Amino acid sequence: MWYSKTFSELSTDELFKILYLRTKVFVVDQNRVYQEVDEHDPESIHVFDMEDGQIVAYARVFKQDENVTFGRVLTNPAYRGKGLGNELMKHVLDTIQKDFPNKEVEIEAQVQVEKFYQKFHFQTQGAPFLFNHTPHLKMTHEMIS
Repeated sequence: MWYSKTFSELSTDELFKILYLRTKVFVVDQNRVYQEVDEHDPESIHVFDMEDGQIVAYARVFKQDENVTFGRVLTNPAYRGKGLGNELMKHVLDTIQKDFPNKEVEIEAQVQVEKFYQKFHFQTQGAPFLFNHTPHLKMTHEMIS
């Protein structure tokens, strides 16, 4: 079941499962050392799908300057290959449209997922750069109601 919750709406169990999975994917599996839990978590809308008590897909959405952004986009490794990434993006874009109407979306995407975001009409801006020890690209999407 898909959820879109503010930080204060998350149960402690949901928060634990989100942070556990994010750390597993972005720190342990990708062998990156950085502050994974940060000041954006309390101000974010957390979009996620749960199946059998497990987080299977997740992203967080938040306002950044005059734009809106999202990140920490992941599919649980045990559930990959089932189209959850596409479903997640639909829910992320719906959340942005509902909670941040008419805002440009600006993300920092890992280079290897550039084509994935292009499927959702994101445009690459500029050259790759290092962010948290990993090559990223700035990508934008103009959300018009």
